[in-house]
Amino acid sequence: MSIPEELQKILRSARDVVALTGAGISAESGIPTFRGNDGLWSKLNPEELANFDAFLRNPELVSEWYEHRRQITRESKPNPAHYALVEMEKSFRSFTVITQNIDNLHKRAGSKTVAELHGNIERNYCLGCGKRYDGEEFDRNGSFRCSECGGLIRPDIVWFGEMLPEDEWALAEEAAQRADVMFVVGTSSVVYPAAELPMTVRRNGGKIVEVNIEETPLSDSADFSFKGSASMVLSEITDEIKELRGFAKDTE
Repeated sequence: MSIPEELQKILRSARDVVALTGAGISAESGIPTFRGNDGLWSKLNPEELANFDAFLRNPELVSEWYEHRRQITRESKPNPAHYALVEMEKSFRSFTVITQNIDNLHKRAGSKTVAELHGNIERNYCLGCGKRYDGEEFDRNGSFRCSECGGLIRPDIVWFGEMLPEDEWALAEEAAQRADVMFVVGTSSVVYPAAELPMTVRRNGGKIVEVNIEETPLSDSADFSFKGSASMVLSEITDEIKELRGFAKDTE
C-alpha cells in the first residue's frame, strides 16, 4: 500500500492530528463488535442489558453480563493498530485519540491523550455514595453491592439514553476543531454525536482519512479512504510517516 502524494504533503505539514476509533480497531484483539452479523447485539437484546432502567430491574443479570465483558477485555491485548497510533502520536505537535470503545486498549497501548466518549469498562462506581471501584473485581458471591453503603455498583460507561460525559466530549470537540487531519478508524459512522466529529474537522478546513474494512456512510465524503484491516493500514501509514522529512513534535 502506498500513500497518495497529496496525502503525503498533508501529513508532512500537519501539526494537529486526531484519530476517531470504533469497534473495528479492537476486533483484531478479539473483542466482538456490536454491529454486523457477528456482533454482540445480534445475539442479545441491547435494551435488556445496556440501559439504566434494565439495570435497576435486574442488576444481577446486567452486572453478570458486564463482568463477562470485563473478562473478555482483561484477556485481550492491544493490537498493532493501537500501537501504530501510539507511534504516530510522536510525529505531531498534538495528537488526540477519540474513541467510542470502552475496552481501555488505547490507554493500555500507551496513547497519552484519549477522549473516551462512552466510558471505560474497567471503571465502576456506587450509585449510592459514589465510591470508585476502578480496576477492582467485585465480590462474586454478593449482589454487586458497595462495601461502604450497600448501593448498587454500575460500570462507568454510557448506556442507551444517557448523555456523554461532558469533559470527554469537550476534549473531543476541541481536538476536532483544530485538527489538520482526522483518521476515522473502524467505526460504522452511524452513532451520534461521534459521527458528527468528522464534519467538524471538515468545516474547519481539516482532512478526513477513513480506514475501514467496508464502506460506511462517511466513505463518499472522506478525502482519502483505505479499505483494509486497521492493523495493516495504520502500521503502513505510520511507517511511511516516519520516513517523511520535516516531522518534529516541536515544529512551529
